[in-house]
Amino acid sequence: MRGRIGQVRKFGKVGCLDAYEQINLVQSSFSKVKPISDQAAELFYARLFEIAPQVKPMFKGDMVEQGRKLMAMIHTVVNGLKNLDDIVPAAQNLARSHVDYGVQSEHYTYVGEALIYALEQGLAEDFTQPVKQAWIEAYTLLSDVMIAAAEQFEMANKKPLWKRLLKG
Repeated sequence: MRGRIGQVRKFGKVGCLDAYEQINLVQSSFSKVKPISDQAAELFYARLFEIAPQVKPMFKGDMVEQGRKLMAMIHTVVNGLKNLDDIVPAAQNLARSHVDYGVQSEHYTYVGEALIYALEQGLAEDFTQPVKQAWIEAYTLLSDVMIAAAEQFEMANKKPLWKRLLKG
């Protein structure tokens, strides 16, 4: 689902759709998810824990509240897709903060799969192939930015080997 890049790129052309059309598809489809956001979040986490049970211990709080935070974050990102300069710093900060929870690069693939699954289930026949491709493109763009930020943060904050060995 993902291709690794180290810098922000704009939406690319997918099939016959240009970036503006892709963003419109993501935004219009998400407006249909908002009324069922609690169910969409529940679908998302159920699928995430099914395909990546190793991440479940990272979630210690109220999952309903966690789902609301997830949907609020997706809402913010979706609304900011036409101005990536505004949402990229927030996404980078979010990725850096998730390093402390134990989030690793490969977890972003599971999150993307769970997101697409939840959208597919929630939108049903409205989740057309062009809508799916637009969401994959949007998620890939954002997850690449987040992975790069998390990796840079980890490298900048990595303790010397001798200090890590003293703890263990």
